[in-house]
Amino acid sequence: MKQVMPGRVPSKIGFAGSIVFIILALLMLILINSQFSEHGEGGTFIHLVFMLVGVVIVVGGIGSAIYSYKNAFSEKRISEYDIVEQSEEDESIKGVRNEKSDRGSTNYCPYCGNPVKETFLFCPNCGERIK
Repeated sequence: MKQVMPGRVPSKIGFAGSIVFIILALLMLILINSQFSEHGEGGTFIHLVFMLVGVVIVVGGIGSAIYSYKNAFSEKRISEYDIVEQSEEDESIKGVRNEKSDRGSTNYCPYCGNPVKETFLFCPNCGERIK
């Protein structure tokens, strides 16, 4: 299995961006809270919605910062995606990729959809090669 890892410099930039994002989100929370408190609307529904959105943004920024920090400074980085050889695939995936059809002796042409027998090399309807 081969793994594609993110680069260290983009991860450091992502970490710095996440920190800035968290600071701005916290500033937004402070400003929203002070604005609603000044006007005596501290417990209204819209105030709570804005505060909840701000908290979700801060939590997402913290998660992004942790991910970027781990990829920037850790010895074992998190791979973006894995390239798996066909011999290494899980058995459940191999069943999905099985070339043979389970429809008995009748299959269908992939080009025109005409039913063809398993022994046919060419489709009798469109003439395309099946196998």
